[in-house]
Amino acid sequence: MAYTAVLKSEWTKIRTVASTSWTLALVFLVTAGFAALFSATFDENNLDPAQQATFDATAMSFASMQFGQLAMIVFGVLVVSTEYSTGMIRTSLAAVPRRGHFLLGKMAVATTLALVVGLLTSFVSFFLTQALLGDLGIGVGEENVLRALIGAGLYLALLALFCMGVATMLRSSVAAISILIPFFLIVSNLLNGFEATRTVGQYLPSNAGARIMQVVPNAFGSPETPYGPWGGFGIMVLWTLAAVLGGYAVLRKRDA
Repeated sequence: MAYTAVLKSEWTKIRTVASTSWTLALVFLVTAGFAALFSATFDENNLDPAQQATFDATAMSFASMQFGQLAMIVFGVLVVSTEYSTGMIRTSLAAVPRRGHFLLGKMAVATTLALVVGLLTSFVSFFLTQALLGDLGIGVGEENVLRALIGAGLYLALLALFCMGVATMLRSSVAAISILIPFFLIVSNLLNGFEATRTVGQYLPSNAGARIMQVVPNAFGSPETPYGPWGGFGIMVLWTLAAVLGGYAVLRKRDA
């Protein structure tokens, strides 16, 4: 099967499965909705002096990213695991015997969709937030703001790709989601929250990747990092590459 046909096939699979479409929609709705809610109820007086000194209006746009990335994790897992749960993987691999082409096509289509939704989510959340912050808001033309907005979209796309790699290794939506959600939403925050474990926590993909969404260094009094925005993004790229290569290695050697 030609590679363009693989891409068309994967696009058809994703858009015709309700669960993947809804999870992508939730990424946008939850992130933008809660960003607007947080901004509408924001009171600068509730911040301590250190947080006021490092107030980041752009980062406020991504205060709800934890909710959005939860939906993106589920999307990345379902794109892969649905084929295994339905038995469709056997048909897919029969149609595309070159497993590398099959996996690359699936990941390319899903990552592109995640990037489009991620960028839409990022920009809409930003403009909603800045409008609601009033005098505290910032313009998109200010220094490093555009980098943060594009970076947020790239972060969500990489998150989906990372989860696809893990799901390919595990072949189970329950197993993958049970590992990935605590890893991103609990373990990363806990390790980064204590000084004794911060040297490990700051190199986990979510903590490193989120650095690209900050315009003000150490926004809201967050700990210093030994890397900048693009350095943190590079760390997340390495994590994602490892997950994808792991998924490919397992897919090559294991029966469908």
